[in-house]
Amino acid sequence: METKDSDVNAQAYRLLIEDLAEARQRAWLGGSESARKKHHERNRLLVRERIDLLLDEGSPFVELAELAGEGMYDGVAPGAGIVTGVGLIQQRACMVIANDPTVKGGTYFGMTCRKHVRAQQFALQHRLPCITLVDSGGAFLPDQANIFPDDGLFGSIFRNQVEMSAQGIAQIAVVLGACTAGGAYIPSLCDEIVIVRGKGFMFLGGPQLVQAATGEVIDAERLGGAEMHSRVSGVTDHIAENDGQAMAIARRLVGELPPMPPPLRDRIPAQGPARPATDIYELVSANPKKPTPTREVLRCLLDGGELTEFKAEFGPTLITGFARIGGWQVGVLANDGVLFTESAVKATHFIDLCCKRNIPLLFLADVAGFMVGVEAEQGGIAKAGARFITAMSSAKVPKFTVITGGSYGAGNLAMCGRAFRPNAMFMWPNGRAAIMGPEQAATTLAMVKRQNLQAKGLDWSAEEEEAFKAPIRQQYESFAAARNFARHLWVDGILDPVETRDTLTLLLDLAARVPAESTQFGVFRM
Repeated sequence: METKDSDVNAQAYRLLIEDLAEARQRAWLGGSESARKKHHERNRLLVRERIDLLLDEGSPFVELAELAGEGMYDGVAPGAGIVTGVGLIQQRACMVIANDPTVKGGTYFGMTCRKHVRAQQFALQHRLPCITLVDSGGAFLPDQANIFPDDGLFGSIFRNQVEMSAQGIAQIAVVLGACTAGGAYIPSLCDEIVIVRGKGFMFLGGPQLVQAATGEVIDAERLGGAEMHSRVSGVTDHIAENDGQAMAIARRLVGELPPMPPPLRDRIPAQGPARPATDIYELVSANPKKPTPTREVLRCLLDGGELTEFKAEFGPTLITGFARIGGWQVGVLANDGVLFTESAVKATHFIDLCCKRNIPLLFLADVAGFMVGVEAEQGGIAKAGARFITAMSSAKVPKFTVITGGSYGAGNLAMCGRAFRPNAMFMWPNGRAAIMGPEQAATTLAMVKRQNLQAKGLDWSAEEEEAFKAPIRQQYESFAAARNFARHLWVDGILDPVETRDTLTLLLDLAARVPAESTQFGVFRM
């Protein structure tokens, strides 16, 4: 009996889900078993135990960049030694940024810096209080080129803290371990600081450095402990006796903040989708050369599976329309083939409508790119694509991107790629993104190679050409993989398709509480 495509698809997808679950498990564990054991023996909580106590019971936790840095540093678990995400504290949505001291002492690698900065950017955009659980040995010195010199690295953490302070976005730090050198400024730049007696320390130079620099011999407690900073220097504001009490104090401080702003967009009662989300496993083709039925995927994601389609008969390779997710209205742009001039024209019109009506945009990217060829060029695809990109980039409504399949070249950009700063961007485990597909890249480079050889009067056999193309395909496949994008923080994370509706519902709720901005479009080339 022949196996149905849906069965093959489902089997392949479940392997991807299992692989994702294993990577997440490594991230959640953090440091080695011995490091975690020592941490507990010192009467200290693990980072995720701290977060559990900090958040409201039953609160969701939308984690950002949980696989950042995976495989990039020896002995460092996925997550780069820091946990970031949004959860509820005293019914108030907050950004939580928490060092994991079981991973290289909570030190900052280049990716740790970038992950911390990304969390701050999200908090700034959505005006979320930042609760920072500080337990870090500071910079990992051998990685200084990726920590110190550039924008978006360690110094940007301080700049973002100052910017949030200027905008009245609350910042609360809980000092649970040693904070040395630049790391001491992270809590010092917060509104309020909680420090744990006998465990938390803050100093620009630790006892060893002080002795080397000044000859003074002093212990950590007298140099930068809770008593000194709370009674003498005045750097800290609240003393806790242990990690648990520190989380309780932090919760109390959040409870004193102004209430969470009300939603500024209407929400209606949510409906379940027309098809179970798990059906997506059967729908996404295991063969990337076979198209995925986009409209059926939408029936698994949208409230009631319903889409009020816009220009359904025009430019059909891009589906556009109004829908709801979790009761929140969204303007959907979902690929259903290569982008033609008509698709780009439709997208521009639709984005304009959403901006005028203050409707968030949801891009579901599965696109090989824009159409090429004489007919396409004569039809003005370059200017139509430019209008699409201008509209998308100019739009000031909230924008969310999920790469549900392949996302290549200018198609990736037009569908609100990372460079255009969507509020959040995720990939499904099968997602792929690159400047072009593996076969296209291999064929293009092989054509260039063949032309160069022919110009020199040399032959090139089919076997030699294939040997040339094989590693290029492999390189592009490895680069394009969702895990590679997640480890480099080119996306905010990988979502199991069944998590997509709930995640988007929470993100739309956050975005609905931020005052609308007016959109001023760039020049539309006609």
